[in-house]
Order: sequence, then structure tokens, then C-alpha cells
Amino acid sequence: MIDISSKTNEHFRRWSDLSSARGIKKHQEFILMGEKLISEFLANPSFKIKAEIIHEDLKPLTTSLKGTRVPLFKLPKALFNEIDVVGTHYNLLVLEPKEIEVLSTDKSPKGLEVVCPLGDPSNLGALARSAMAFGASKILLTEESCNPYHPKAIKASAGAMLKLPIFKIGKLADFLQGNDQDFVLDMKGENVAKFPWPNDLRLVIGEEGPGFSGIKGLKKLSVPSEGVESLNATVAASIALFCYANRKK
Repeated sequence: MIDISSKTNEHFRRWSDLSSARGIKKHQEFILMGEKLISEFLANPSFKIKAEIIHEDLKPLTTSLKGTRVPLFKLPKALFNEIDVVGTHYNLLVLEPKEIEVLSTDKSPKGLEVVCPLGDPSNLGALARSAMAFGASKILLTEESCNPYHPKAIKASAGAMLKLPIFKIGKLADFLQGNDQDFVLDMKGENVAKFPWPNDLRLVIGEEGPGFSGIKGLKKLSVPSEGVESLNATVAASIALFCYANRKK
């Protein structure tokens, strides 16, 4: 076990960076936080564990892993809480992210593929949670998307972000170029509850604010609402995913 007591320590400084997408990309590490998420992960580890971080009131969790020796670090509570940005007050695992492959979009979709240009980590995580719950086959991230390993994204996804297949596809505008199996979720379009959902398609979620402004020739689906101009993008997407899951097969 390595004791760290100073903010100038290189490990502490690196972990402090991991609360941002830039830091995750730079160091190629992210932190898994939360008792339930960590318990599920340790039952079937799917990422390389780089370190475990504890404070004086916590007991190590990784020492029982067979065939794996994980570096263990202990921090004073004050420093620990600075790393524990989600406020779990539980052991932290430093993991190595997986390389996100580029998906060739000239291939036809298999199942429901959800295209996510969402820049807010909490929104992306919540959408991934719904995508897993309602049977999406994969998540496709555009250049506009936030980092899927951001702690807020992982927390909001309830771990779905670590389980769903994730690919990247480049800029959203470049992607939306006349594919018959791409449908965008917009304020105006065919009612998702009445739409004859095919088994295989790509559902494109619009980022709140810009949406799909300036892009023509799109096939649109919508979630009708009353009393409000529009729904939160993640809420609307979850309703659409539910309709897909309950389609007539």
C-alpha cells in the first residue's frame, strides 16, 4: 500500500485530471465510482484495473482478485473527497478505457443503433441506460459527443456505458448523408407510437439547442407533447426506445 498525503504527488495530480474529458484522454485512465457499480464490475472485470484508491476508513476490495495484483493507494479523507467527485465515499477504481473503434457507416445497421451527439455527460449516460434497457444493439458517438468514460456519464448510465458496444462515427452532419435506414428524432415527424419500426435502423438523437437545423432531407420521428415546446432529448429518446422495444415483430 502506498500512502499519499500531498496534492503535489504525481498520482494525485493525475487522478484530479480524470474528472474532465481532456484528462481522461490525456492519461488514458478513468475512475469508476459507486458501491453498486464497483461490486458489479469486480464480479466480472471487463477493463484493466490500474489502481485502487481508499482512505483510512475503507478496506481494500481488489486484494481478493485471483491472478491480479492491483496497486493500492491510501489518501487522507480530504484528498480522497477531491478525487471522489460524485461523492460516493466508497473505494475508487482507476481503470484503463478501451479503444473506441470507428464504425464504417456504409454497412447496414443491425438491430437498433443509437447515434448520440450529446455533449452533456449526464445526458449521454442516461441515454445509454435507456438504450440498454430497451434493447439497443450499440451506441454510436459523433465528434460532438462527450467522453463516455466521464464519471458523470458512467454514474447516470448505471453502468450501461461499460457494457454496451460503443463506436465512433465522425461529425454528425457528415454522417447524415442520405441513408435510408437513418431516422432522426425531431419535434416534427412521424409519431413514434404509430411508426412501423423495422428491426434494423439507426436512431439519431438531436443535441438540445441546435438539433438538426440546416440539414435537409431527413426522415423524422417525433414524440408528440402538449403544453411544452419540446421534451428533453434524453426523455424523448427513451420514449422512442420504449416504442421500438414494444414494436410488433
